[in-house]
Amino acid sequence: MRIAIDIDSTLHHYWDVLSEVSVKRFGVELPYEEQLTWGITRLREEQLRVCVQESHSDERILACKPYPGAVEAVRRWHRAGHFIHVTSHRASDRRAVTERWLREAGLPFDDLHCSFDKIARCRELSIELLIDDSPVNIARAIEAGIAVATILHPWNEEICEEEDVTGARDWGELEQRLEPLLGDRRRAAVAPRVEGAGGSALQTAGRQSV
Repeated sequence: MRIAIDIDSTLHHYWDVLSEVSVKRFGVELPYEEQLTWGITRLREEQLRVCVQESHSDERILACKPYPGAVEAVRRWHRAGHFIHVTSHRASDRRAVTERWLREAGLPFDDLHCSFDKIARCRELSIELLIDDSPVNIARAIEAGIAVATILHPWNEEICEEEDVTGARDWGELEQRLEPLLGDRRRAAVAPRVEGAGGSALQTAGRQSV
C-alpha cells in the first residue's frame, strides 16, 4: 500500500513547541486542550507565521522526539513492502533538516515532500492512505477517495466522529487499528531508488516545496 505520513503532531508532539515560541515571542499561551478547531485565534496571522517559522528552526526540529512507537510502526510497514511518503507543510528550506531528523530517528521513507498542498502530491504518488492530524487535509483526502487515519487531538476529534477516519490516541493503538488494512498488503511494484533516510528514497523529479 502507498502511505503518506505527516510530521508535526503526527510523528511527534508539536503543539508544545509552538506554544513555547508563542509565549516567548508574544506572551500568548496556546493551551493544547483548548485548541478545539484548526484556527489559532489567539494570535494574529502575522504573529502565527512568525511562531511557525521559529518552531521549525534547525535546533527545534532536531530536538523533537518521535512519539513512542511511531518509528517502529513505520519500520514494520516499510519492511512489509509498503511505500512510505513523508509529507509536511514546512517551508522548502526546511527539507534538508527534516531529512536529517528522519535519518537520525531511523525512520525509513521512499519520498519526502514539503508542500502546502499535500493532497495534490498524494494524488501524484497514487497514495492510498494518509495519516495526518489536520482536519483540512483529512477532509480533502476523503474527497479525493484516500483512506485517512490520525493521531487524535482536540482539533480533529469532531471530524473523526463525523467521517470515516481511523483515529487513535497513540501509535501503538494506531498500528493495531490499521492492521486489517495494512497487514496483508504488499507493494505492487518497486520504484527506482536512491539512498535515503533509514533505508532508501524514491528518485523523483521536480520536488515542489513551499
